[in-house]
Amino acid sequence: MRIAYLDCYAGIAGDMLLGALLDAGVPAQVLHDATAALALNASLRIETVDRSGISCTKVTVLEGEHLAEALPHQQAPRDAAYSAQPKTQHRHKTGHAHTHDHPHSHAETSEAHSHDHEHDHDHAHGRSLTVIRKLIEAAPLAAPVKQTAIRAFDLLGHAEAKIHNVPVDHIHFHEVGAVDAIVDIVAASAGIHRLGIGAWYSSAVNVGGGMVECAHGTFPVPAPATAELLRGAPTYSAHVQKELVTPTGAALLRALEPSFGPQPAMQVSAIGYGAGSRNPAGFPNALRLCIGEAATMTGDSSDSSNSGAALETVAVLETALDDLSPQLLAHVAETVLAQGALDAMLTPAIMKKGRPGTLLTVLCEPADATRLTALLLAETTTLGVRLRHDRRSVLARSSVPVATPYGEVRIKRGAANGEERNAAPEFEDCKAAAARHNVPVKQVQQAAIAAYLAGRPA
Repeated sequence: MRIAYLDCYAGIAGDMLLGALLDAGVPAQVLHDATAALALNASLRIETVDRSGISCTKVTVLEGEHLAEALPHQQAPRDAAYSAQPKTQHRHKTGHAHTHDHPHSHAETSEAHSHDHEHDHDHAHGRSLTVIRKLIEAAPLAAPVKQTAIRAFDLLGHAEAKIHNVPVDHIHFHEVGAVDAIVDIVAASAGIHRLGIGAWYSSAVNVGGGMVECAHGTFPVPAPATAELLRGAPTYSAHVQKELVTPTGAALLRALEPSFGPQPAMQVSAIGYGAGSRNPAGFPNALRLCIGEAATMTGDSSDSSNSGAALETVAVLETALDDLSPQLLAHVAETVLAQGALDAMLTPAIMKKGRPGTLLTVLCEPADATRLTALLLAETTTLGVRLRHDRRSVLARSSVPVATPYGEVRIKRGAANGEERNAAPEFEDCKAAAARHNVPVKQVQQAAIAAYLAGRPA
């Protein structure tokens, strides 16, 4: 399985993730196309910069008259600050603060143009969550890209709503509704889905330290919205007394739903570094992204490496229930499958005091274990869920459609070392075909197998 690991030793921001995605191999055209799809009169400037001796990719969102500045691969000098975050995101790592209510002085305006290339076109009024959703939904983007981007903005909206104690529909994104933030989130979503990652992982997140000036006062790092978004994630403060995580970066991280911890066993095939805006001496201010295949576990005589089947690790969630109705048990099993579980099983069990009960077992990818555990705790009456990691041998899976008198039916195939071991018709296809033609399901199954054996592809 293809996996990715984010090393957030210098925090995370939208521009840093964009740079890391590009540096790890995402074609620049993917991000340019996503930016153009938004029709916001914005463009991306892509540069190669130095961060403490490490070559990194730096991405800056340009708007309006600054589009002509989108010159690729221009080397930025040390301490040059090209903010790819909206200026209301606390001047991420640039040291400049922002207020909502006061116009910039001439000096401030000059500094903003020389360092940040930012504007206030939409800032005065902001954009509501509804407006941003409609903007993304109307863009000619792939459905998964839209879903990830909208998910990030939903997370931001609920964080802001909780902080300000107002309904989420009343939130207007002065901070993250600016053009550059929207581009950051949408372009990053496009890059994320281009990679085709099966599971995301992340280190603990370095939030930085010190104080940051926000619209409503001076707050400790991380700022309130960022702190809310990072609730439940492992965080720490080290190395620099600056803000290292922006709300945009935190929202994108949570939208990925990574498993937090040390880098998992993996065969790394690509590494990307996305530069932050500041370049402090002795501290490589960059986000590192590692991409590769999950390493299989081998080394004992009981493994199945000689069979040609692949070894992979799965998470197993279990809980025994004796006070949940059969209707709810069925609902929970269906829900976990719909939420990405690999399998769900209900096994009759005799529990303490001779009570009949049910053992609920869920198989899932390790990256999904935390999320599905939370679902079980919410949807059932259990007070705890057991978690373990098991190894399993799996055949290489594929499917091929075949033509039958009842329509097209997919054949699921399993192979090892290039040799087919199993082939069976997809039951749901057979069930639907049987209903359309008013024939027994087994009749469609037999027709599908015959078509497959006869080599009649659809």
